[in-house]
Amino acid sequence: MESLTSQDVQAALDALGTGIRIQTFETSTATSAEAAASIGTTLGSIVKSLVFIADTQPLVILASGDQRIDTRKLAALYNIGRKKVKVATMEECVTIVGYAPGGVPPVGHRNRVPILIDQTLGRYEMVYAAAGAPNAIFPIPYAKLVEITAGQVADVAIDASESETT
Repeated sequence: MESLTSQDVQAALDALGTGIRIQTFETSTATSAEAAASIGTTLGSIVKSLVFIADTQPLVILASGDQRIDTRKLAALYNIGRKKVKVATMEECVTIVGYAPGGVPPVGHRNRVPILIDQTLGRYEMVYAAAGAPNAIFPIPYAKLVEITAGQVADVAIDASESETT
């Protein structure tokens, strides 16, 4: 299955009437650290878009670049056992949302899936999200991100006091 592109993300942003323009970089923005370095911002203001499958339900989690997802919290939200929560493979990402990891945007998905927004992203007024390619991002006010994704703000990050990571 073909991946969607940053043009598809721009079309989605335009259809939503955001007035936001995608920015492309000569350097990689595929990881949160690379994106922060490329645009000169803090790691936490990068929107990490992760595709998970909770039992059989695909979903997108938008998290702060300096956070990790707690699969126990995610499992509890869906009332399932932790072992039924998994990160989608590259192929599943392309099939479900249309984009490969490293470029998954918060909008413009191939299929409509639930979106969870980790509450730690709310620390930032302006955040930076992937835009469908490993060198493309767009700036967006946090409040606008919540609005255009219709995402549910939730606590899904690992508590700082815990050592287990996902």
